[in-house]
Amino acid sequence: MIEVERLTKRYGPATAVEDVSFACRPGTVTGFLGPNGAGKSTTMRMICGLTPASSGTATVLGVPFRSLPNPGRHVGVLLDASAQHAGRTGRETLALTAQLLGVPSARADQMLETVGLAGKAAGRRVGNYSLGMRQRLGIAQALVGDPSVLILDEPANGLDPEGIYWMRTLLRGFADRGGTVLLSSHLLHEVEAVADTLVVIAGGRVVANGTKSELLAPSGRTLVRALDPAALYTAVVSANLTVIRREPPTSDGLGEGLVVEAPAEAVGRAAAASGVALTELRQAGGGGLEELFLTLTGRPAAPAAPRPPAPAGPSVPQEALR
Repeated sequence: MIEVERLTKRYGPATAVEDVSFACRPGTVTGFLGPNGAGKSTTMRMICGLTPASSGTATVLGVPFRSLPNPGRHVGVLLDASAQHAGRTGRETLALTAQLLGVPSARADQMLETVGLAGKAAGRRVGNYSLGMRQRLGIAQALVGDPSVLILDEPANGLDPEGIYWMRTLLRGFADRGGTVLLSSHLLHEVEAVADTLVVIAGGRVVANGTKSELLAPSGRTLVRALDPAALYTAVVSANLTVIRREPPTSDGLGEGLVVEAPAEAVGRAAAASGVALTELRQAGGGGLEELFLTLTGRPAAPAAPRPPAPAGPSVPQEALR
């Protein structure tokens, strides 16, 4: 369980995070989303006790992170995979973590196997790892203590499509066994596939917070396109309808579109009254999480990675890591 209440962080006159509140419950994956500079990493660092809050509170398992006895046994954290010691091997890194947390050394080898770094990869120095391999090692390090909570900032960064699918399966399984996951990522398709709850932050403030089904439910907005986009815009505005945003032309030749805050019937009548020929008229909302993100933040997210075929199991062949 993670609970954040009115969390605020100021740096002099600048406010990085303002009045942020949300909760992550056992058995769920919470997707924590927002454009670059929105305050996601700052919020996660405050939850983990690495950055002091200006005001508000953040608790993990009912207490501030710093009050947890041997916190790695309760909370697995991955905020920056590049922060690992470059001179140690993967096995040495996890063996040292196991020793510090007071868990059997065999746990290190178990986690190397789980994340696909067993064998030769375990004996390589971390400085020679690819970004994806360092991410895998960071996830393994977060899991060594057998925690009940995971806090992960961009864990899919550097993973190939098969690795992303593996990570999604791992996180879903962790939550289904009763664990709590807070996941920050720019890969919206992957978040949509694994998350139960979504928290969207923009400009340091929460702009959406709810279950995936609630936030991605069909809206009362309409997507409309016409042969003459300029005439369409004039017709919609003249009918006192609100244009939320413009949509780019489609790959199959349909021109620029508009997302309008009105039912399809009202938009169609406005176009007909001005003699505008439409090429598309439908309820907006088919864009899923990406459309929600664009609507709330006004910025595009990182492109989704290609969807890979489902592997036979959670382990990944060593050659896929290189």
